[in-house]
Amino acid sequence: MANEGYFFRSRRGLPPELAEAQVRVEEIARGYGLEFCEVIFEMCDYDEINMIASYGGFPTRYPHWRWGMDFLQMRKGYEYGLQKIYEMVINTTPSYAYLLDNNTFMDQKLVMAHVMGHVDFFTNSSWFKHTNRKMLDQMANHAARVRRHIDAQGVSTVEQFIDACLCIENLIDPYLDHIRRTRPRSESDIERASLEAGVVKLPARSYMDKYINPPDYIAEQRRKKAEEVVQMRKFPENPLRDVMLFIIQNGKLSRWQQDVMSIVRDEAIYFSPQGQTKIMNEGWASYWHTTMMTRDLLEDSEVIDYADHHSGTVAMRPGSINPYKIGIELYRHIEQRWDKGRFGKTWLDCDDVVVKRDWDTGAGLGREKLFEVRRSHNDITFIDEFLTEDFVREQGLFTYEYNKRAGHYEVDTREFKAVKEKLLFMLSNRGNPRIFVTDGNHANRGELELTHQHEGMDIQVQWAEQTLTHLARLWGRPVHLITQVDDKRAVLHHDGTTFTTEGIAKKRSRRRA
Repeated sequence: MANEGYFFRSRRGLPPELAEAQVRVEEIARGYGLEFCEVIFEMCDYDEINMIASYGGFPTRYPHWRWGMDFLQMRKGYEYGLQKIYEMVINTTPSYAYLLDNNTFMDQKLVMAHVMGHVDFFTNSSWFKHTNRKMLDQMANHAARVRRHIDAQGVSTVEQFIDACLCIENLIDPYLDHIRRTRPRSESDIERASLEAGVVKLPARSYMDKYINPPDYIAEQRRKKAEEVVQMRKFPENPLRDVMLFIIQNGKLSRWQQDVMSIVRDEAIYFSPQGQTKIMNEGWASYWHTTMMTRDLLEDSEVIDYADHHSGTVAMRPGSINPYKIGIELYRHIEQRWDKGRFGKTWLDCDDVVVKRDWDTGAGLGREKLFEVRRSHNDITFIDEFLTEDFVREQGLFTYEYNKRAGHYEVDTREFKAVKEKLLFMLSNRGNPRIFVTDGNHANRGELELTHQHEGMDIQVQWAEQTLTHLARLWGRPVHLITQVDDKRAVLHHDGTTFTTEGIAKKRSRRRA
């Protein structure tokens, strides 16, 4: 792991039979309508592919101890037979894909078909539209900048600062490139709004004025205008979801610290769409590898091995969600519905169970609908729009809860509405709490106030303590988090050395060295 030149050895290209297979797979994929950029495959042994995977697919990333930790975990998992990475593909142009050199020929064809599905998704999904397609070069640039800072500041200083940044790398705005949340305000804008505090009346004759411009209405508009000016003077004006960006722009950071935090944030934003489309992306790639393998690529002698390996990929253990399984089955469900015309007002208005069971208009729009869905949806809208009661019943989905009295988990409900709500809740923000900057000058002391958008689940106080410790260090002043615990308002404080809470039954106070 210490030998960085290991990654920059002369590259091993594909052997002739795999090069021929790649050409064939690409021709078949394009025949089905997939669109993708150039794909470069490289052969790796299990150590190499684990190294690359530990770097998130980018072996040129900045130096940090966590890559080595991830590598050792992956290698032990492989050696103990707990996991195996068949392939890896990254979202760049050209796209690089890594193949495990001890895969069978059947596995390599399956992986190539799977990769074509991924690259088509990267290329055409609107959620990847804003990602940097030259990220391999960008990450090499990031690594060079971090190494310069290490030379100037020392390894421990830079690594400890990166640790703090990684602790809050999920406190970004994943929809930053899709939604314009704020409009920049200048001091002149605020001053102009203050001077124009009056309300413009509609023109009217004196005897009609009280009817066209009622006094109560005018007073209400003046109040709203005054509140608007007060809001404009807030810092930030509106709750800000991108906590990292706010700290970079306003925290007490030196230049090298701003640069390092910007690097961590840029890479977190780059990987964000992959988390937002995990089910769709893996489902899309699995849909196309099954289609191409079963119709075009499999030899008779490979069918049993293919069925064994594919079933292992899409297997879903009780109590878990497999994105490959949910994705591919929901795509097939959509294709079947649109092929048979099971959509639209007529279908929804039909109450006859027998008629709906045999419904088939021969519309044949399934494949066209799949490409449309792939282009515009993410996991949340995918589940929200296309998960149906029939699908939940066919797949045997249910929610479960822990029974404290019995001491084990048990099925809670199989109702469609509850299952859908649970799935959407799990996908919402990928399990991370939604934290907003609500005041960058709390109590007029330059302290940072954050607010947790409570969505039915309490924040983990012990984890929040660790995060606030790093936030106080990064901000340079005390940090406060407003949240709810046990349905009551609670405030967590950290002044850089001491962590305290308000509104929590068991009062806590702990000093940090």
